[in-house]
Amino acid sequence: MGRMKKKLKERSSRRKKVLIALSSLLTLIVLTAGGYAFYLYHSTTKAIEKTYSPIKKSDKRETEIALDERQPFSILLIGVDERKNDKGRADSLIVVTVNPHKKSMYMFNIPRDTRTEIIGKGVEDKINHSYAFGGVEMTVRTVEHFLDIPIDYYIQVNMEALSKIVDVLGGITVYNHLEWADTGYYKKGFVYQRGELHLNGPQTLGYVRMRYQDPRGDLGRNERQRQVIQAIIAQGSHPATLIKLTNLLEILGNHIKTNLTLDNIKTIQKNYQSAREHIETFEIKGKGTKIDGIYYYIVTDEERKNISNKIKDHLAIPH
Repeated sequence: MGRMKKKLKERSSRRKKVLIALSSLLTLIVLTAGGYAFYLYHSTTKAIEKTYSPIKKSDKRETEIALDERQPFSILLIGVDERKNDKGRADSLIVVTVNPHKKSMYMFNIPRDTRTEIIGKGVEDKINHSYAFGGVEMTVRTVEHFLDIPIDYYIQVNMEALSKIVDVLGGITVYNHLEWADTGYYKKGFVYQRGELHLNGPQTLGYVRMRYQDPRGDLGRNERQRQVIQAIIAQGSHPATLIKLTNLLEILGNHIKTNLTLDNIKTIQKNYQSAREHIETFEIKGKGTKIDGIYYYIVTDEERKNISNKIKDHLAIPH
């Protein structure tokens, strides 16, 4: 009996560690599916083999990141909107920098309409088109050029995963500041009333995708994306989530690509937890305009330099 209780206690402890990883900050999908969760899933379904997809090391780093030495690093989260017969575009670009020594993380969106040079294509276009032109590799290099910073890791997530995760969790609760009706891709006729809302998966996709009815456009949508991530984290921290762990891991394994290895994830889980103590979010300032009839978000060189220097300071690299 004593041995059985010990095994149950160990199993419960391991699941709690998985849950902590699953619900840790906004890196939901990395530090989310985190070390223990990925380890458990790898042992039964070889999830790492399905998710691992390496890219070339950043030219803005002389050497590889030393995670064992707790060196600050950056991650690019790429939310991809892929539909039938369409290669897809980067619907969401979120840069995350992690510094365990400062016990902090930075997180900010790059507006998808931001006009910049597409590295490898030789044209200026909307930054999210880089994914359609050249996939993850071109997207990462374009973001590096735009901000003059290294991108050490990436996580590509199919936006459909968001809907499935929310449904598995039983929905999420958000506070909506703007009343509007869904007339977008899904056209479910759902009205997003002002105030507290409980959303299912498809409703959540509508909530994070809408921008044309928002006076702040892409900036308002970026704010709702961060709000949904926080709601998922809150919902995922409930004890009832444990019984849904298998389904969550299956979704994550089927909808993620990353250059993080299993060893990388376990080391991050071990050495970088202090970075969760302070999370700072901010926006890239710019102005919308039309060029040849096409809308772009224009960021000045001064603003790009300000953001770049802020991130370089956080990554502890020279300006």
